Amino acid sequence: MKGLVFTELLAMAENAIGEDAVDDMLDRLTLASDGAYSAVGNYPCSELVQIVGAVSDHTGLSGEALQKMFGAWMFDRFVQGYPQFFDGKSNALEMLDAIENEVHVEVRKLYPDAELPRFDTEWLTGDKMRMTYRSERPLVAFCHGLIEACVAHFEQDGTVFKLPDATANKAAFEISLTAA
Repeated sequence: MKGLVFTELLAMAENAIGEDAVDDMLDRLTLASDGAYSAVGNYPCSELVQIVGAVSDHTGLSGEALQKMFGAWMFDRFVQGYPQFFDGKSNALEMLDAIENEVHVEVRKLYPDAELPRFDTEWLTGDKMRMTYRSERPLVAFCHGLIEACVAHFEQDGTVFKLPDATANKAAFEISLTAA
């Protein structure tokens, strides 16, 4: 997993609980990286899961709630760092539909060794889509947070519903936009 994800998780945690608390938390964990991450490095997802667990223990928030918050945090970082991906997208569904065939294509050019999740989309109506997330990593709640942040970014009313047959590595979401 790309180090950018780790550096952003730690930045979010430092923003929420402070740098000293994060340093103490990392010192207590057994991490192959010793908690030192480079944005361009690669690290095992198991370390990310450990860090989320430690932040959860510290804050009392569930791991799922933290992953969703982190998904929203990362979406904001993507908007800031890669505004070109949002050009020409008039709504959240257009953006979500572009992840696999536009955004991930460009990410693979920059980071050929990146192991990206898969996002398959199916348009159900003009204002409703089903998006299926598949990954080797147990980050369904993170994905849910990204999707919700995308809807909020486009300042649209809508709902994001995770279908009940989800597992830790795969979930389908129905995203519906409502007319203003």
